[in-house]
Amino acid sequence: MRELTAVTLPTTMRALRQTSLRGPQDMRSITDAPVPSPGPGEVLIRVAAAGVNFADVSQAHGAFGNGPRPPYLAGFEGAGEVVAIGDGVGDPRPGTCVTGVGYGAFAEYMVLPARAVLPVPPGWTAEQALGLAVNWPTALAAVKILGRIAAGETVLIHAAAGATGQAAVTLAKHYGATVIAAAAPAKHEIVRALGADHVVDSRSDRLAAEVLACTDGGADLVLECVGGDTFDASLRAAKRITGRVVVFGLPGGEAALTNWDLVYRHQIQLLGVNIGVLAEAAPRLFGALMAELGALLTAGVVRPGTPGTHDLADGPKVLAELENRTTIGKLALLP
Repeated sequence: MRELTAVTLPTTMRALRQTSLRGPQDMRSITDAPVPSPGPGEVLIRVAAAGVNFADVSQAHGAFGNGPRPPYLAGFEGAGEVVAIGDGVGDPRPGTCVTGVGYGAFAEYMVLPARAVLPVPPGWTAEQALGLAVNWPTALAAVKILGRIAAGETVLIHAAAGATGQAAVTLAKHYGATVIAAAAPAKHEIVRALGADHVVDSRSDRLAAEVLACTDGGADLVLECVGGDTFDASLRAAKRITGRVVVFGLPGGEAALTNWDLVYRHQIQLLGVNIGVLAEAAPRLFGALMAELGALLTAGVVRPGTPGTHDLADGPKVLAELENRTTIGKLALLP
């Protein structure tokens, strides 16, 4: 590790440790977690703000693919100042404010891969940059890169009041689509203010019928991030043959789909995306995605976020509220 800061780093730190696979209820606040050291190709950041995502809930239940096993330091999205760099790192330099994804973000310090961090845009705070490494790329992949939305098409966006959902509404409107936003009734005004053309009750058993009633044969694109019974509603709401359903979340549970279903019930185009796998398995496509995100930043389409902030120690409570779907927009923990 090369430490290039004027202040000596502590040896221990505050953090949230997940102690079981029973959920956020078993996440504990500790004060003696070892401060990590960056290895080759890594940077150490002093976390100014950590993003809260549903993947954190999934990890706490052991349902996140290839997630860590307890006990582990929770959280994976962080933003803050680079305070030390590992061997082979030329950029970012210490003192740079960055955001990115790694492990152990719910802490005062975390390690990130240098090649994957994003600089916090000039004039933005660390907490305003949360979402640039997770929510906005996921929304952009689902709406444009894989979803291939075109002006004049219609898109159904589930969990539209959440962080990724709000980003997706903004992007879909930017690309000229008609937006049908699915959200709980208490959140309808939030998505209307973002420009949603139609708003439906996300928990209604008539969701698919309502989408079909306000479209010409169904939505051209469906962003499916709920799972469970909603998955079938999403398939029924998509336009036959040309309709695309992009799946990127499953907080409502797993859902089955057979080849018989695709031939005789749901003749749609089905795509699954995990932003980490996209970056690793299709680097050129991911590069195009990030270039488009940069252009959207320059154009002012992507603006500084305004997350709801909470103290690090309140993390278990915040994750429980997210799991119960009572939250709105981006959430952040402040160490």
